[in-house]
Amino acid sequence: MTQIPKAVTSAADSSGLQQTPDQRRQMRRVLWSSYIGSTVEFYDFLVYGTAASLVFGQIFFADLDPLVGTIASFGTLAAGYAARPLGGVIFGHFGDRLGRKQMLILTMMLMGVSSTLIGLLPSQQQIGAAPVILILLRIIQGIALGGEWGGATLMALEHSTSRRRGLSVAIVNAGAPTGAVLAAGIMGVFSLLPQDQFLSWGWRIPFLISAVLVAVALWVRLGVHESPIFQQAQEAAKLEAPTKKPVPLIEVLRHPKGVLLSGLAGIAPLAIQSLMATFALTFAILGGTDRSVALFAAAIASVVNMVTLPLFGALSDRLGRRPVLAGGLITAAVLAYPIFSMIGSGNTAMVFTGYFLGYGLVVAALMGTLSSFISEQFSTTSRYTGASLGYQLGATLGAGFAPLIAANLLTVGGPNATLVAIFVGALAVVSGLAVLATRESFRKDLL
Repeated sequence: MTQIPKAVTSAADSSGLQQTPDQRRQMRRVLWSSYIGSTVEFYDFLVYGTAASLVFGQIFFADLDPLVGTIASFGTLAAGYAARPLGGVIFGHFGDRLGRKQMLILTMMLMGVSSTLIGLLPSQQQIGAAPVILILLRIIQGIALGGEWGGATLMALEHSTSRRRGLSVAIVNAGAPTGAVLAAGIMGVFSLLPQDQFLSWGWRIPFLISAVLVAVALWVRLGVHESPIFQQAQEAAKLEAPTKKPVPLIEVLRHPKGVLLSGLAGIAPLAIQSLMATFALTFAILGGTDRSVALFAAAIASVVNMVTLPLFGALSDRLGRRPVLAGGLITAAVLAYPIFSMIGSGNTAMVFTGYFLGYGLVVAALMGTLSSFISEQFSTTSRYTGASLGYQLGATLGAGFAPLIAANLLTVGGPNATLVAIFVGALAVVSGLAVLATRESFRKDLL
């Protein structure tokens, strides 16, 4: 009889109510490493979004009208989102075959290198091909983040007890607003430079800082163990079919409903998160708010989001994923117009209030629940691939194109929030229907 390693036999316990002291200690390490890693990954990804709102139109699309240049800049932002499903498929395949931890280390290195190169990229006036190189580097960022999300999420999910999976995953997801705080805060400091210095070299420093952050995150991630549930699934597969290794993507596509519903459920949450992280800055500045004030408001609201995300994750452990997601979508549809109207008002107090409501309430309710909701739809042997593909499909369709669409809506309806609010409401309806068509998963046995 084949003996299963100790780390594997503990997997069943990790999904129950009790954990040993060693399991709890390892759980803390997993959460810390996934949180730090996600922070760095999203810092890299979102500092690009901030630069796309403030700088890239003038640096890489200087021969275009300012508003058209901003739209083109958001187009490069969309390219990164479009690449995320590819990253989910590639790293998901190997994550389901070889393990979650190895893929997390590889995606971290890939993201760090591409971000550093963006910081060193000459302007369009210096190199005519600079916009093309920028797009290629952005695509690499998208591939890296598309693979990283699944690994970080599943490490937390699969190490956690069944009663705290939502909280554990939400803590990891808090890395996104933490990365946003770093991105907005660091970019905000350098935006205080005189305009010519900011455009010539100031915007580059936040990208170069990425190299240091990546080194720290890699050091932390190297100290965690592989997912015990994944190890147990691998051992079980060897016992059942020693020579047969099913392709995770084919396994997922045999039952495409899970991927499609996951992707549709994620469109609105991910679009709203993206609008708050990128488009809201442009909208605030168009409304008359100073650039540094808008960045500071985004940073402070992201700090609030870091606290409220785990709260909604814990709430989903008690009430279920579907009620919390549905409530967040209804709130988003109702508050979209007030939130964006306040952000575009030019009044500092109103701008801060709009950001607080957007990040602290709407984004927290949606993103504090979405990742665990999607991950629980798939089996362990194909979870990395299926969850990554579903999530990144929602990211591409929602987050990737939302800022671009919103910027174009301003050219049609003028600098007001009406069309943007209608757009958000329509997305909320689509995601809400997908959530209602999906079974509740918060008590599902991952094994």
